[in-house]
Amino acid sequence: MKAPVYQVDAFTGKVFGGNPAVIILLEEWLADETLAAIAREHNISTTAFLCDRGDGFEIRYFLPIGELPSVGHASLAAAHVLLRILRPGTTSLVLHRRAGRLLVSASDGDKVAITLPAAPAEACRIPAGLEEALGASIAEMRANEAQYFALLHDEAAVTAVAPDMEALMRLDRDGVVITARGENCDFVSRAFAPKEGLPEDPVCGSAHLALAPFWSERVGKQRMQAVQLSPRGGELYCTLHDGDIQLAGQCVPYMEGTISI
Repeated sequence: MKAPVYQVDAFTGKVFGGNPAVIILLEEWLADETLAAIAREHNISTTAFLCDRGDGFEIRYFLPIGELPSVGHASLAAAHVLLRILRPGTTSLVLHRRAGRLLVSASDGDKVAITLPAAPAEACRIPAGLEEALGASIAEMRANEAQYFALLHDEAAVTAVAPDMEALMRLDRDGVVITARGENCDFVSRAFAPKEGLPEDPVCGSAHLALAPFWSERVGKQRMQAVQLSPRGGELYCTLHDGDIQLAGQCVPYMEGTISI
């Protein structure tokens, strides 16, 4: 069996930036064990599989360590493959995830976008040992079911953090996101998820479902530009509307080919 494969750098306008994802098109679903083996073979943060179902595409997301119900940057990469490469001129499509329907659409210029429900984080106490693990003073603390969010004093503080990953592994959340007001954008962030095999997430789309409403309250905007300050770097355009958040960004194809199974 052969299947088309694409590798795409998401939330960036340059190759080797943003967050890479592998997108594979299937005619029918393969066994879960095979999908997991393919993801391990690519050994990249996320491999997303697409199946055409007429009214949209079913999508599943596999990491080398297992399946997740949804992955933001891989959804954006899949949107780019579908709307910019395979079906140019199409303005929107529905992706059917195990976590629910996801609308993907063409956006300004060469950007594509995904629209998801906001996931606001609630105020909480600073977890014991977190400031020491980050080596930074936390101005404000929030959390949702999956992640902690730490507001730092400025962009320089976010850039300087070199976290103790072993200490982060002991927290009762999957990841920690640090954020501050941006010097040349509305806000900046970095995301650490060692429990998911990502010591530092290059660009974390899901984190912005909490970051966007958090910063909207502070900057007084419904549309914001965000930069993730990982070594690869990423740029996101966040728009709040009726409880949903549209995350838009550029994608750059790195590789196109065929896999043989």
